[in-house]
Amino acid sequence: MKQTNRQFILSMIMLGALFFIFGLVSWVNSILVPYFKVACELEAGVQTYLVTFAFYIAYLLMTIPASFLLNKVGFKRGVELGLWILAAGAMLFWPAAMTRSYEMFLAALFTMGTALAILQTAANPFVTIIGPRESAARRISIMGICNKFAGVISPLVFAAAVIRPQDKVTMELVQKGELTGAAKEQALDAMIQGVILPYVILAVVLFIFGFVFYKSSIQDIDPNKDNKSEVEGAQDRKSILSYPYLVLGVLALFAHTGSQQISIATIIDYAQSMGITMLDAKVFPSFTLGCIMIGYLAGIVCIPKYLSQQKALVVCTVTGLVLSALVLLTKNVWVGWFGMEARLSIWFLVLLGIPNSLIYAGIWPLAIKNLGKWTNLGSSILVMALCGNAVMTLSYGALADKVGLDNAYWLLIPCFAYMIYYATCGYKVEYWIKRK
Repeated sequence: MKQTNRQFILSMIMLGALFFIFGLVSWVNSILVPYFKVACELEAGVQTYLVTFAFYIAYLLMTIPASFLLNKVGFKRGVELGLWILAAGAMLFWPAAMTRSYEMFLAALFTMGTALAILQTAANPFVTIIGPRESAARRISIMGICNKFAGVISPLVFAAAVIRPQDKVTMELVQKGELTGAAKEQALDAMIQGVILPYVILAVVLFIFGFVFYKSSIQDIDPNKDNKSEVEGAQDRKSILSYPYLVLGVLALFAHTGSQQISIATIIDYAQSMGITMLDAKVFPSFTLGCIMIGYLAGIVCIPKYLSQQKALVVCTVTGLVLSALVLLTKNVWVGWFGMEARLSIWFLVLLGIPNSLIYAGIWPLAIKNLGKWTNLGSSILVMALCGNAVMTLSYGALADKVGLDNAYWLLIPCFAYMIYYATCGYKVEYWIKRK
């Protein structure tokens, strides 16, 4: 993809803004889960994690249609449409709040997930193709910083913009069982309506940015031409499934996104199980995302100058497995840090953000390399793997209902074990059956 330095910088800025938006609307789910639990009077762990499920299952259901849409209208126009659909999903929060309908909130979140399926299908190959393949992980790391910076601030901004002083009183009274009957219903109605103004403002910003992106001077891309295969005999492959390293990479990305979402989306509930209030616990997702940003900064400095993206992937997956084991081993050890009494395991859960930061950036370039005419579809299938966010958090909720929040973190172990396999062996598999 030939472009001037000015075009490259402009493209990176616009893509950085896109990834910031991804983070802004995605990572706020970590605080929407406990917020809806109170406002919509939810009980079971599985039911509360439907917030994450409804949002991310759209990646599984809508990414292939998104690929066809991008083929038809082009990547730039696809980004514009994706941002407008995202704006429509944000606007749905208005009627959902007016009726305090959990089902309508889930529909709004599914709409926003559909928009992100389109946007990520367009944006991820753009970042990979826009420069040399060997530095793709570095560019993905830069995008990751934009994404995770939004993730750090979004729970804090949401709490500041939506949870008013009277809402804090309402939440405390509901959790203590001291607010009942008509007074409770009236208080919860008033509380949930606090989401309307922030999401309407977000919708307007997204709609305007859609125009700005499409009218910008960013070059459109054609992945079919810009990611030609260099593997002998690759052009003879009849199906996208003929690329084992892609299929295995999809499973690795599924395991990664699912395990990462578990570590972030469940951490507030885990903190509350230790007696920490939700308003104090809201800092834990930001701590985790702060660790992820530290990892991204390390990736920008070290890859590929000091460490190849494949070796970085090995280091991160092994570290993730070790920290996951420590989460389980220290669940009965208590410490008093940052003015809070909490189990040591929650801090290892926070530290998982550091190795998690570069796993996505390591898997994507290895899985999408040399796909040629299959690049667009391959990218779509990789984006579908982000449904791991939905499936794994729902699985965590179901398991937590049976064995407890702390023991449910056993789900992290097989995820990281498989990622280690892909980082060391899986990415090398060119054919399902070894060629003579």
